[in-house]
Amino acid sequence: MDSPASSPSPASPPVSSSASAPATAAGSGGPARFRWGPYASVLLLLFLFGTETFLVSPLLPTIASDLSIPESAAAYSVTAYVLVYAVCAPFLGLVSDRAGRRRTLLAGAVLFLLSNVAAALSEGLTLLVVSRALAGVAAAAAGPAIWAHISETTEDTVRGRALGLGMAFFSCGQVLGVPLGSLLAGAAGWRAAFWAMGIGTLVVVPMLLRRIPAGAAAPASGGMGAGAVFAPWGHGALRRSLLVNTVFNAANLGAYTFMGVVLAERFDLSVTVLGLIGVLVGAGSVVGSTVGGRLGDRARARGRTDLPTPAVWGVLLAVGVALTVWGPGLVLALVGVVIWFVASGGFVTDQQTLAGTAAPELRATSSAWLTSTMYAGTGVGAWAVGLFTDLTLGTAVIGVSLAIVAALGGLRVGTRR
Repeated sequence: MDSPASSPSPASPPVSSSASAPATAAGSGGPARFRWGPYASVLLLLFLFGTETFLVSPLLPTIASDLSIPESAAAYSVTAYVLVYAVCAPFLGLVSDRAGRRRTLLAGAVLFLLSNVAAALSEGLTLLVVSRALAGVAAAAAGPAIWAHISETTEDTVRGRALGLGMAFFSCGQVLGVPLGSLLAGAAGWRAAFWAMGIGTLVVVPMLLRRIPAGAAAPASGGMGAGAVFAPWGHGALRRSLLVNTVFNAANLGAYTFMGVVLAERFDLSVTVLGLIGVLVGAGSVVGSTVGGRLGDRARARGRTDLPTPAVWGVLLAVGVALTVWGPGLVLALVGVVIWFVASGGFVTDQQTLAGTAAPELRATSSAWLTSTMYAGTGVGAWAVGLFTDLTLGTAVIGVSLAIVAALGGLRVGTRR
């Protein structure tokens, strides 16, 4: 990882003079302070991407009824977004590394706008699924470019805080996606949710034009072939990190797939109460993201890049899952939920920081692979839990055991940086 410095790493692309400075020194030799204002446009776009992830879930019954299709068919719109994102992200991340951030960011944002408009105008399943697939392409283009842009335009002493703030915005979007979708569908129909996403993106695009100058990141040299796409897997630290990321999210999001079922069975909770628990999920993610970023920044400021923080998040995840599933009483179970997602937010921020510093010429590609392996791990984890006839037992076994495996792998990642 980059050594601490009061200016961007020499390996990082130079920041244009037209870009606002994201950090200032508190004094001679003092710690830098992160200013989030120059990043408002990309933070808002991350919020919209997070919202889009779970926006459709509460709308499925309404969409199915309005389009006269089965709910299982309407669910293809969810699959299309996630699957296309996971497959396309590494390739579009490489495009960002080669063509520059501004082009991929703006292209992704405009396509995201158009895809949501198309979804709002859908009169049948085909256009709806295609529009959601295009939204996946858009997020896969702009998302990795955003993380790379934040990494290369912030000083090493505040990079963790900057990435943590970005992850907090993304997490808030994920948590608010379900209630916002339900609220809009109830008030103005399911199409209103997509119109709102389109309007939000329309507001962000001019901000991106002002805040992402053409010279903010010089394109990296290199090819565009399959070898370049898979280059992060040839980098020792990144390869280990991606493997741990897959296992961690098999435990984390794979088990989360069934968290609502587990809590409902244990405490006979209503759907409304389960929805409110989403607030705890979001709060934990935000706390973990911000705290994880600050802890990483302080460690690097002291010249420490070998701390086993991924292992700490893995252990906390195991504790959180265990308390959620086995904790005596609802209060302890909810404490477990918070611990669970503090670990999740801290781990993701740590991973994004590593992706943004380990190989500067592959920042967006590495970030894209983090997302792809996250989705892969989620699928494997959910499948593994589903093999158990007792889902509560399956959630505990898969969540806790894989979290411990991820902690052991994270120990190696941290100590070998």
